[in-house]
Amino acid sequence: MRALIVANPIAGRGRGRDVGHAVARELTRRGVVAALFFTRARGDARARVAAATDVDVVVAVGGDGTLREVLEALPDGGPAVAVVPAGTGNVLARDLGLPADAARAAEVILGGRSVGLDTARVDGRLCFLAASVGFDAMAVHELERRRRGPITRGTWAVALVRTFLRYRPPRLAVELDGATLPGEFGLVLVANCVRYAGLLRLAHDRRLDDGLFEAYLFRDARRPRLVAAIARGLVAGLPGGGCELRRARRVRVTSPAPVPCQVDGDAAGETPMTLEVGARRHRVLVP
Repeated sequence: MRALIVANPIAGRGRGRDVGHAVARELTRRGVVAALFFTRARGDARARVAAATDVDVVVAVGGDGTLREVLEALPDGGPAVAVVPAGTGNVLARDLGLPADAARAAEVILGGRSVGLDTARVDGRLCFLAASVGFDAMAVHELERRRRGPITRGTWAVALVRTFLRYRPPRLAVELDGATLPGEFGLVLVANCVRYAGLLRLAHDRRLDDGLFEAYLFRDARRPRLVAAIARGLVAGLPGGGCELRRARRVRVTSPAPVPCQVDGDAAGETPMTLEVGARRHRVLVP
């Protein structure tokens, strides 16, 4: 077996470098030909994976951003992907119960069991976790404006508080698979994960490979309703409590005035936003 390990050395406040070395040692000890590559800037992982040949598995060591770059570069019918979480959110890894320990991660890689992972495009950007329009996207934009160095839970908390204090709910129109929904919405979240932002619990019956994403629609997104929705997401899970769930292959969100959007935790411009699930399905190794 040949493995390319792509590690973000600053993930987890430097933990990514140590984990990358540990995974390389474990795989080599078990007879795998392992090449270790450390990223230095955005786009490095994408370029290295695109240039790789004769690789059986690509191992992403870092957070969800590192994994997204790996997925972007993989060709159709390309190698399987292994994820060793070492970042802040690690949403997909939490969903799938993937180990952060190098020895256990090596067992997963050698075991070869995989699940399919749908991906979507949001106005040209790859999306494998979630895209949204509304309050959370506003917080992501606030974070990007004030970001200095690695993202931590503390920097996220500051961005959320600043956004909440000046928040005004937007007016959003939603179209699912070509059909316009009646009325207006204040927040739209389109996801293919169970734990949004690593905290809020979403639909437990979602499937990673059904060719659909779940659209969580909030008609009332005023501050008291947002607080109630967050509380429900932390305790009982969504949908419910003013949140409606629909499934679709294509979701389009428009608004009279521009509203911030986010894709997989990164700022992604403003409305209109169109998400469309593609035909490509990646193989992710699981325990």
